[in-house]
Amino acid sequence: MYRKFNNSKEIKMIERKITNSIKDSSGNITAICNPGEWWSPKTSEEAIEEIEEMLYSYHVILNGEKVDIKVVHGETGKYLRTDPDKTTKNNLDELPECFPGNV
Repeated sequence: MYRKFNNSKEIKMIERKITNSIKDSSGNITAICNPGEWWSPKTSEEAIEEIEEMLYSYHVILNGEKVDIKVVHGETGKYLRTDPDKTTKNNLDELPECFPGNV
């Protein structure tokens, strides 16, 4: 993933792989994780800000392919979702839960 600066140079964004998530009691993603990484876990709000500011890009691996995580503007505010692929389901919902012992 790349971002442009005022001088039109393209700079590669730092990519972060997501393997787990934290959900609230309603099933909403509240944080994304990759156990063992120094930055993990990352709250959804932090990840949304970092994506919008083009500081970091986040992705999951699905069926051996990298699928980017995007910010979606929903009726109740911004949230994280994987790029639509051949299915309409949110792949973040399918990730294993991140627990204090595995972050």
